[in-house]
Amino acid sequence: MKGIITILMLILSNTFMTFAWYGHLKFKELRWFENLGLISIVLISWGIAFFEYIFQVPANRIGFKENGGPFSLVELKVLQEVITLVVFMAFTFLFFKNESIRANHIIGFGFLVLAVYFIFKK
Repeated sequence: MKGIITILMLILSNTFMTFAWYGHLKFKELRWFENLGLISIVLISWGIAFFEYIFQVPANRIGFKENGGPFSLVELKVLQEVITLVVFMAFTFLFFKNESIRANHIIGFGFLVLAVYFIFKK
């Protein structure tokens, strides 16, 4: 159960982080954000990223083997990176419809899946 909780919390944390890092690129399309300066955008992004930490830190504590979880530190990191890319791809498809996914992107993603396989292989 700790593994599932960890993964769900990592998905939530990465959703917030993706919005903090890339969501502001769509702010200019929103009337009330169109005239904000860079400092304002950074502060808003930090505010969003705060919620990433609310999920990321507990996810790592719950999931880490030395705290009774199922994952080693390396496994946690690889999980987090793959989840980040999955969340990013979903975000891109939903909010940046002008972006395209090419064959080399899919091949690279396949290699990341292989990385997960090899990291978790006993």
